[in-house]
Amino acid sequence: MKELLKTEWLKLKDYNVFKIIVILFAVGVIGANYVVYIFNKKVIQAANTGGLVPSFGPYNFDHTWQTTSYVTGFILLIPAFLLIILATNEYTYKTHRQNIIDGQSRREFIWVKMMVALIFTLASTIWVFLTALTFGLFSGTSFSFNGFAHIGFFFLKALSYNLFAIMLSVWIRRTGFAIGLFFIYLGAENILSQLLDVWSVQLRNDEGVNLGALGNYLPMNASDGLLTFPDNPMKTITASAMPTDYPWIVAAFAVLYLYVFFRISMNKVLNTDL
Repeated sequence: MKELLKTEWLKLKDYNVFKIIVILFAVGVIGANYVVYIFNKKVIQAANTGGLVPSFGPYNFDHTWQTTSYVTGFILLIPAFLLIILATNEYTYKTHRQNIIDGQSRREFIWVKMMVALIFTLASTIWVFLTALTFGLFSGTSFSFNGFAHIGFFFLKALSYNLFAIMLSVWIRRTGFAIGLFFIYLGAENILSQLLDVWSVQLRNDEGVNLGALGNYLPMNASDGLLTFPDNPMKTITASAMPTDYPWIVAAFAVLYLYVFFRISMNKVLNTDL
């Protein structure tokens, strides 16, 4: 596997698209969180001059791990797109066929793609950790690991997006179609998730049945549902009308879907003609 990863790195290190997207994501993590920080400081806090609502600092150490993970979750499309480009390029330029002719097994081919997805996930998570730590330090508040579990939830969400990207790549094999389907599926699932969440509220209010937010049990929304914005006065006001959260049930679904993405990708590569 080490030699296979070295080969993957040789493909990447001089690839300008790879460099541009990595820089875009790294800057995007900081930029997105800075926008939230400034908005809270210049708009929310400024509007609360009378102290009618308790002050809330999303990047205080009590909240920074959760806030940074939640905000960065919205730009996880960037590394997922990069993975789609890299994986589908193997089919576009027939390098997957040449590698297998040269002695690489089909299983090794898909395993190394999964390992690259895992490395991307680890790198993204480390960057989120460093970003959250930096914002927390600049907040001037006492160091705390409160909400640190959300760094793990971020890892789970990033891995879900990346393995889903690999799955689409080995099935579609064409960059434009794979990215388009990625967008279409996420949009369709989000719409379905909203409808299921409305049904969840109706079940709770009309039937007294609280199954949680049913939209969070869908493949991509499972990992999404684990990342939430920190509790704040506005969120507290609306919480009573929403279904109860069952984070560990949602986490179990998210892990199950990871296995499904992995198995579908593996079976496709092992059982399809080159």
